[in-house]
Amino acid sequence: MGNTPLFKINRVFSHPAVDIYAKLEWMQLGGSVKTRPAFNIIENALDSGELTEDKILLDASSGNTAISYAAIGAALGLRVTICLPENASKERIRILRAHGAELVFTSMFGGTDEAQQVAKELVSQYPEKYYYADQYNNPNNWKAHYKYTAEEIIRQTDGAITHLVVGLGTSGTAMGLGKRLKEFNPEIQLVTLQPDVALHNLEGWKHMETALVPGIYQPEIADESLEIDSEEALRLVKDIALKEGLMVSPSSAANLVGAIKVAQQINSGTIVTVFPDSSEKYSEVLKTIFE
Repeated sequence: MGNTPLFKINRVFSHPAVDIYAKLEWMQLGGSVKTRPAFNIIENALDSGELTEDKILLDASSGNTAISYAAIGAALGLRVTICLPENASKERIRILRAHGAELVFTSMFGGTDEAQQVAKELVSQYPEKYYYADQYNNPNNWKAHYKYTAEEIIRQTDGAITHLVVGLGTSGTAMGLGKRLKEFNPEIQLVTLQPDVALHNLEGWKHMETALVPGIYQPEIADESLEIDSEEALRLVKDIALKEGLMVSPSSAANLVGAIKVAQQINSGTIVTVFPDSSEKYSEVLKTIFE
């Protein structure tokens, strides 16, 4: 877990005085950025005694955190139950079941907001049965990035990072990285990204104006917030494959859309963004892009 590589964007965007780097977060157990908070949440729950071998770890997730919980749970012998929207990709459902997770499907129209409500109802009915990880409100979510991911980025850029550009879902990545990087250098700019509409194709992202806002989200930390068109992100998935040799997810491409927007506003700098996961779990989406 962790210690993922930093990849320099060379051909999708090029500027003599502006560098864009992407953290390839699928290169770890569980295959996504969510492994970091999932492990930190589990580790702290085990240490505190909130999670024991008699309890089942329960949480709501659109897929990536769920897979990380399930993979870590399988390795540690922990039982995992996930509430997730019924329109989660077939690949994610297959992986979750392979790791032995129990799935509770919720309405596709309610998204992860409804999945959270169902999880809360379950833990309210059976408090002795479940440990509710509550990734949207658990400070150990953002602390994983504060303690580890940020230190990797500082080291990998030799402290030269000037801008962090990252999308908002649970907001843990942006909050943890933003807090630590600004401690390292208050001049570092945090730019957060959101979909430009409530109904979008960026799985894992939240349109904060219309969504159930995570308790860990602190909008005042960001220096700027940009809206991203999900169709523009889908088009960039193809360009990244053709020009950079990486098969990335729509949310990864959306992060790069945001990073390029920032790069076009500045004369010089080192921009870091995150590629949360690869295209591995998005075959249906990829059909529409590459056909």
